[in-house]
Amino acid sequence: MHGYHPFAEDAEIYLPGIEKILHPQLFPVGGEFFGSHASMTLFPNLVAFSLRVTHLPLEVGIFLWQVASIFLLLLACWQLSGLCFPTSKARWAGVMLIAGLLTMPVAGTALYIVDQYVNPRNLAAFAAIFAVTRTLQGKYIRALVWIAFAASVHPLMWLYPFSFCMLLLVMNYLDRRSSSGLERATAPSAVAFLVLMIPLAPRSTPAYHEAMKTHGYLLIQRWAWYEIVGALAPIALFYCFAGIAKSKDWLTIRRLSHAFIIYDIIYVLAALVMDLPPRFEALSRFQPLRNLHLLYIVMFLIVGGMLAEFILKDHWWRWLALFIPLALGMFFAQRALFPASPQVEWPWQSPRNPWGQAFVWVRANTPVNALFALDPATMNIDGEDEIGFRCLAQRSRMADAVKDTGVVSMFPPLADEWWTQVQAQRPWKNLNLDGFEQLKKSYGVGWAVVQQPGVAGLNCRYQNIAVQVCQIP
Repeated sequence: MHGYHPFAEDAEIYLPGIEKILHPQLFPVGGEFFGSHASMTLFPNLVAFSLRVTHLPLEVGIFLWQVASIFLLLLACWQLSGLCFPTSKARWAGVMLIAGLLTMPVAGTALYIVDQYVNPRNLAAFAAIFAVTRTLQGKYIRALVWIAFAASVHPLMWLYPFSFCMLLLVMNYLDRRSSSGLERATAPSAVAFLVLMIPLAPRSTPAYHEAMKTHGYLLIQRWAWYEIVGALAPIALFYCFAGIAKSKDWLTIRRLSHAFIIYDIIYVLAALVMDLPPRFEALSRFQPLRNLHLLYIVMFLIVGGMLAEFILKDHWWRWLALFIPLALGMFFAQRALFPASPQVEWPWQSPRNPWGQAFVWVRANTPVNALFALDPATMNIDGEDEIGFRCLAQRSRMADAVKDTGVVSMFPPLADEWWTQVQAQRPWKNLNLDGFEQLKKSYGVGWAVVQQPGVAGLNCRYQNIAVQVCQIP
């Protein structure tokens, strides 16, 4: 239903870290554009260690990691729904709804519930739900272990379940029946969060500002109206959940609903305070509204359970009427995102996408230390399907204007070098032989991947219907 695309989108950031550990001779140039992320997480070390121990090929290993992360998320949701609902049909419906919505966008955060490729967020997702479940059960040491695991694989995504679990504990301590005192503390809490972050906010440079312009999801003022609705509507929805739970005496859902209302308000206020003053542009890299990722998972889990309790019940045709159209809708949405690639890119199959075919040829037929130039906007080209060159070709490339901007937004000191390299490749469509020779002279670029019909004077060693792989004389 949701597809599997192991080298797409943010895999361009995360997979090279694994490949570099397995083969240290890779990426002698440009490693800072993925190494900055890799240095802050154990994710590449964990995956690389598993591949070394099992002697599995990279493609097979990361596929199994993806399957395991999905299974563990559904298992975590099954356990949490068991605390929320008394009937098995409600538990099944909640977990099935999560399974059906794995690739549902989370408001304007540029996140899915689970991505179509293995990455640290997928691992942090199931750890977050396990942590919330253990907190509700009063097993605080186990909850802390899951938070620690999330922190070890992702430098930011652990913060949201940790803050939510702490909120649960505080609300429980202050008496959940009278939350007015905590609600009055909501705005001061957001301001206090900002004050703590101010020392971490470097001055925004022109190059950093250019990188931020390509990542509007980091700034709430650039969200579309429907994305803002996606951030605020859960407040009303959880308010309704709390009322229903009170009438049915579902204590866990009441606790979760009250906590998520306050949790959402705090993070929205923090995002507004961070985003509106231009001085704090660099603070937006802390992405407070990614708190919605955890919120959306629990929200859909509760929605599914309530659908089973009040609408689906024991009528099998109602279950089919809900889940079959949902499955088809999510399937066709994924086909629209990756139209030139198979729905599931099995690890034992060669790429069918011509860009992917070219990148695989590069991996097999060019020197390990080769440095490539590509259109900085390659991943946005129709038919390219956001395939990452570094992670699939396993070769160095000059900075790009799609995924490397995400790295720069998180690590501002890289901004000037990134901007210099991107500008050196522009305007890409007007680059002729002299332009490529200048890139070779300035940066040591020896190879280029260009769209058909190519560039006169380059020595092209491979071509297909979409691209050519050429040496620069």
